[in-house]
Amino acid sequence: MSKFDAYSALRVRDFRFFLAGHLISVLGVQMQTVAVGWELYEKTSSAMALGLVGLIQVIPMLGLALPAGQLADKFDRRKILMSATVLASISGFGLAVVSLTGGSAKMIFAFLLLSGIGRAFQGPARSSLMPQLVPLPVFGNAVRWAIGGFELSSMIGPALGGLTIAMMKSASSVYIFSGFASIFYFLMLSLLSKRSYTAEKKALTEIKSSLRSLIAGFGYVWKTRILFAAMSLDLFAVLFGGAVALLPVYAKDILAVGPTGLGWLQAAPSLGAVTMALLTTHLPPFKKAGRALLISVVGFGIATIVFGISRNFMLSIVMLFLTGAFDNISVIIRQTLMTLLTPDEMRGRVSAVNGMFINASNELGRFESGSIAFLFGPVVSVVSGGIGTIIVVTLIALLSPQLREYGELEGK
Repeated sequence: MSKFDAYSALRVRDFRFFLAGHLISVLGVQMQTVAVGWELYEKTSSAMALGLVGLIQVIPMLGLALPAGQLADKFDRRKILMSATVLASISGFGLAVVSLTGGSAKMIFAFLLLSGIGRAFQGPARSSLMPQLVPLPVFGNAVRWAIGGFELSSMIGPALGGLTIAMMKSASSVYIFSGFASIFYFLMLSLLSKRSYTAEKKALTEIKSSLRSLIAGFGYVWKTRILFAAMSLDLFAVLFGGAVALLPVYAKDILAVGPTGLGWLQAAPSLGAVTMALLTTHLPPFKKAGRALLISVVGFGIATIVFGISRNFMLSIVMLFLTGAFDNISVIIRQTLMTLLTPDEMRGRVSAVNGMFINASNELGRFESGSIAFLFGPVVSVVSGGIGTIIVVTLIALLSPQLREYGELEGK
């Protein structure tokens, strides 16, 4: 197999099924995100309500992440992922019922909480399952396809969600699609080769239901300083750079582009990420991955600042496009590092820590952005977040020479 075979991961049958199910599921989630943001803002006209969307989902993600990671290292990762996908489907159909019956914002938050529970278990199971589907030498290629496909679904989903809301004058159709998308993911997972997807056998005898085992992922990340620096970088960058939470405010009150414009605003970062993913998939591994990671996050912060002060729709689209392109580089490097530097018996728990650092920071970032927008206005929230991101990069670059000097990414 050629070292730079851009399609090496796609030649693996199980990875194709896994990827197809995951991407359709992501499409549904992204459509649902637009619908929830628009419907809540229509009901409440409150930026704080948009911030609470993140908070209500991050609570179970933080509270259940460590047990979810340990389960992913003890039991069949495919079955855990399938079970969590059932919760996502119930959440989608529940939101549809709330929308059709004119239910309250409290009911929306209740089903978002259920969605958060499902996501808490999905993350570690999905991240630790994927290396078992492809040979390690092509795992970096699998990461690029998975991230590129994720961003493609994230690009199409918001635009399709906004268009559907505008055409149907209701968010219920979006929620129904989201529910069926999760069912499709479940079916694709059921088609994977019939074998055990637990961690290596020798690891199973070492993993005990103790506090030490539960927090072992933190210990491993702390000892592996490159991982700790990379995860910390993304944690604070996303926490301060959570401008996407305020896109409904920008679409309605600042740029005045309505739900269809909101869809394009939310799709723009994913368009940038897809473009970057296509470029990186067909290129050799990064020669200076640490430096590329730091530069990409600085670029993310600068683009966020310009978006915050923009009053021109096209300029705003371009800046969001750039945030997605820079973020794609960051995600590829971090995800590949995490897998290459983590033994199989630790992947579930390290993935759980990654989820707490990264996925949770997305939701906390929404809450932070909504809170500052409530107190000082959306422009101050977004611009200050971009400035905070650049400050974080500077500090981590100074404090972590290991990350700054890290070289080529390559599966061994």
